[in-house]
Amino acid sequence: MKVKSEEIKKLRYFEKTKEKNSKLIKNTDEVEEYHVKLKPHSKWTKKKLEIKDSKPQKVIVKKKNSGKSPISLKNLEKHSRGDGISGKGVKHPLYAAKLQKKELKYRFAQNQAARADILLTENAGYLEVDEDHRTTCITQKEIVKNVDITAATKTFNLNLDFGPYRAKYSKNGRHLLLGSKKGHLAAFDWVTKKLHCEINVMESIHDVSWLHVETMIAAAQKEWLYIYDNTGMELHCMKKMDKILRMEFLPYHFLLAAVNEYGFMSWLDISIGEIAGHYNNHLGRTSVMTHNPYNATICLGNSQGVVSMWSPTVKKPLAKILCHKTPLSAIAVDQKGTYMATTGVDKSLKIWDIRNMDGPLQHYRLRSSAVDLDFSQKDMLAVGLGEVVEIYSDTCTKTADKPYLRHKMAKSICNFKFCPYEDVLGIGNSGGFTSILVPGSGEPNFDAYESNPYQNKAQRKEAEVKALLEKIPADLIALDPFEVVKVDVPTLQDKLEAKTELPHVRRKKIDVKAKRKNKGLTNIARKKIIKDKARKDQIMESIKTRATSNETKDGQKPSKSFGVLDRFVSKPKPNK
Repeated sequence: MKVKSEEIKKLRYFEKTKEKNSKLIKNTDEVEEYHVKLKPHSKWTKKKLEIKDSKPQKVIVKKKNSGKSPISLKNLEKHSRGDGISGKGVKHPLYAAKLQKKELKYRFAQNQAARADILLTENAGYLEVDEDHRTTCITQKEIVKNVDITAATKTFNLNLDFGPYRAKYSKNGRHLLLGSKKGHLAAFDWVTKKLHCEINVMESIHDVSWLHVETMIAAAQKEWLYIYDNTGMELHCMKKMDKILRMEFLPYHFLLAAVNEYGFMSWLDISIGEIAGHYNNHLGRTSVMTHNPYNATICLGNSQGVVSMWSPTVKKPLAKILCHKTPLSAIAVDQKGTYMATTGVDKSLKIWDIRNMDGPLQHYRLRSSAVDLDFSQKDMLAVGLGEVVEIYSDTCTKTADKPYLRHKMAKSICNFKFCPYEDVLGIGNSGGFTSILVPGSGEPNFDAYESNPYQNKAQRKEAEVKALLEKIPADLIALDPFEVVKVDVPTLQDKLEAKTELPHVRRKKIDVKAKRKNKGLTNIARKKIIKDKARKDQIMESIKTRATSNETKDGQKPSKSFGVLDRFVSKPKPNK
């Protein structure tokens, strides 16, 4: 039978043709021929086909992008919390399961933080120039012309007659505090230029600092430490802290650390109004001071080129680093507490690894000795050289050949600070205050729970209460902030030293046989009495020998004792 291809396509393999003969005859005349063999179905195959036809078939549609999107490795490394615990060595299965649950929580938090990066819409600024040009040639006028109006208003210059001025920004970067050597004290919102207070204290101000909120100001005046509110009213006068040169506020501990011109260090707990620590550091007059944000230790630089780290509860330095052979002129520690920059009178700038006490990692030669140093949130380093401010980028990890920006002034620099969450550098100088733009210096995205530049009065009060509840005690300030988590296990050397210090006397062999029999006593009781008597005699002998050895330590013969009249006996002169 000859069938066309169109008819064969319609037929199924289980359908029967009208004709009995299922064999197709081969023919090449414009007709395609096929041989189709149909096998008869058995009973079991027929039943299976009927069941398949009766059941409703599920249609599964696979989506192209199903599930969560993958996270980039860079974001995961950015939010990494270190290597996890493998669980090896944990004997009890319950504690091993608890550790695994903790690790899963840490991984989940890491993934969530990495995914949330997409919500951070702001990007850090930067300067782009041609290959033939340098970024140091760009002046502030050119930067102001090429930025938007809101950024251009952040550059301003205050000409004041009571200089030199010291300037400090608040923690959220919204408010600015100025204090001069001639007694001028002012606080204002530098973004809106709204003045909070302006007073003249009629004596010199050596340093100023914001406290835990923008409504409290600390001023280190000529004699004592004064605390004012944001209206200029005097709240406290701390006469225990006098002649202060430098101050640093620790926001998570509510401590105001200060050092005076006699070398005495003080830590004032402003939450309860008591002094947490006060002692002499035996370094003399030190005006080079900063604090490490990683572990809240105070770093001091002295005239011998040594940087020492201090805490309120320990009266000796926690660590010392010999940084320069000449006196130090400025110190700065970055926001993560990893690197420390120091400058000396020898016109050198060095970068140190402060966590490992290693370095110097980088060594630079400056044109003159630096007046001040400061790190930004993006690890840019500002160096003050007389009347010039130079800003370097990537000075810690790489060797910088040239500065990122340079700003010249006709006024001598007193100090400067980078504004948090803004690309702004505030410079306190002899003629007032100057604010300049430094693209890429500030963190573009802020955490509103940590520090909110746009917070209102209710949010500020709530943040103050939460900070007080989460206050860290002053006793926990140490070089390693995770030391509290560790278990204090004594080493083998400590155990051996403790054993040698113990008074140990080897027991003598005691003859337990009694020469006279004590009536009424058993054999065990007699032995006990003899042993106790022998032990007491041995202890008395060891005490006498130790007393004589202490007297004859210097090689002198023990002198005769006259009782109470021993104080009138002339003491022999020591041999030179």
